[in-house]
Amino acid sequence: MNLKNTTTHYNTLSIALHWLMFILIVAVYASIELRELFDKGTATRDAFKMWHFMLGLSVLALVSVRLIARIVGGSAPDIKPQPAKWQNNLAKLVHVILYGFMFAMPIAGWLILSMAGKPIPFFGLELPPLASKDLDLAKTIKELHETAGEVGYYLIGLHAAAALFHHYVLSDNTVARMRLPKK
Repeated sequence: MNLKNTTTHYNTLSIALHWLMFILIVAVYASIELRELFDKGTATRDAFKMWHFMLGLSVLALVSVRLIARIVGGSAPDIKPQPAKWQNNLAKLVHVILYGFMFAMPIAGWLILSMAGKPIPFFGLELPPLASKDLDLAKTIKELHETAGEVGYYLIGLHAAAALFHHYVLSDNTVARMRLPKK
């Protein structure tokens, strides 16, 4: 597996992680939204919440690998034709915010469960708490987590809209850089 970016494409691991994380983040959002369809205290609602926790923690694990792959991969492939400097700077800022989001949200969720004194499920394992029980702080972090989750819809939408704008309006190779090259 090629771990170095080329002048035209990101490395294979980065591409695979990008699309896997896209699916995973959709599943994280879907699981927390779908739980609303079921009454509180039902097994199905609790299962959706558990999946939200476990998939969210999976985001944390994969974004860690993704950050390493991004560093090891080297310089990003060139965008052709080259966008204006302000567009490059804005893209870098949005990517930093997205990475921060992918790290902060799962950690906040882990803290919420920890401080609420609840188990932290992870595919048959129970992870250790990150902090001692503090119901008031857990409630505050939960409110921030929920608000950040709402903001996340806009961040993800901005990222997708920018990619579509680059592909269909500017007709550059921004999207092509995140596809596996043809052999």
